[in-house]
Amino acid sequence: MASAARSASRAFLRSTPATSSFRPAARSSRFALPSQSLRTSARRGYASEAGSGKSSSGGIWALGLAVAGGAGAYFYLNGEPKGPFVPTKDDYQKVYDEVARLLADETDYDDGSYGPVSVQFHQKPMRKEFTDADSSQHQVLVRLAWHASGTYDKETGTGGSNGATMRFAPESDHGANAGLKIARDFLEPVKAKFPWITHSDLWTLAGACAIQELGGPQIPWRPGREDKDVAACTPDGRLPDATQGHRHIRDVFYRMGFDDRESVALIGAHALGRAHTDRSGFEGPWDFSPTVFSNEFFRLLVEEKWNQRKWNGPAQFTDKSTSTLMMMPTDLALVKDKAFKTHVDRYAKDSDAFFKEFSESFVKLLELGVPFQSKPEDRYVFKASE
Repeated sequence: MASAARSASRAFLRSTPATSSFRPAARSSRFALPSQSLRTSARRGYASEAGSGKSSSGGIWALGLAVAGGAGAYFYLNGEPKGPFVPTKDDYQKVYDEVARLLADETDYDDGSYGPVSVQFHQKPMRKEFTDADSSQHQVLVRLAWHASGTYDKETGTGGSNGATMRFAPESDHGANAGLKIARDFLEPVKAKFPWITHSDLWTLAGACAIQELGGPQIPWRPGREDKDVAACTPDGRLPDATQGHRHIRDVFYRMGFDDRESVALIGAHALGRAHTDRSGFEGPWDFSPTVFSNEFFRLLVEEKWNQRKWNGPAQFTDKSTSTLMMMPTDLALVKDKAFKTHVDRYAKDSDAFFKEFSESFVKLLELGVPFQSKPEDRYVFKASE
């Protein structure tokens, strides 16, 4: 069912005129690299080659050389020892493919619950104990990548995706991270299959995969993150609070080093998925196509009339036309603030501009605070699944 739904979404995108707001932007080729430049000449030591059998006379010969003090004879006969495993772009593409396969296999992927639910702003939610039975309902890979990266503080250089410190309490117990154990557990089989990749790299790669698999822009990505221990956990309060307004948005995004344009672009990921009361306290999707990455979030913000919902949950708003969609206070703050609204209007009219600027901003988010040895031009562009 999931694969069929995904195929239908892609068929819809292919049949939609280029001017439609649902039509994804053409994938940029400016990040593409010659395949040769992405390869490494280092020898691999992850798996050794099968050696050829040796005759008894060969063994005596080797022994004689050793007795004669020919210690180098061993290396002459057996070859140089192989170095550490150095993964290539092809190896990371296999990781991408495995994440994409797991997402496609999930039966609840159709409503955005399994894959890229991008709930970036969170009221501190009601506490809930998650069981194994619940886990299949809460796959939120974009949110995991976002929250692992969004703790960065440019003044202190702390936080960010380098470390994967959400594996530990107290960071894993922060209110904004409620439910993300589900996403972390979802990726553990991938980590077991590819033990050489760090959690930090896996979480961010999975977020890039989730965006691309639902028709979003290409997200150039590069490895180089290292996992850290509990001592590197960040304090609570660094992630956005959905109940706040424009000042709070700027406080959080400026702390990371983003400007107004980049902030609005990143919030546009709300085009994907839906909010859940057992995670953020909010409920409902932002648009009518939660499994297709598009600029609909911005178009609806501008064109639809939003009324405050009467319910027992936190303050949120519903569309006047159908009463089936929702917006958070931080979402509506984007159209109430003149500087923010400039970018909302632009993205609502120009899907290509949104795709391009979202990709650039999301790449920046995933790389905050990472001491890369590689250069930006060394980023990989992964091939999405068929």
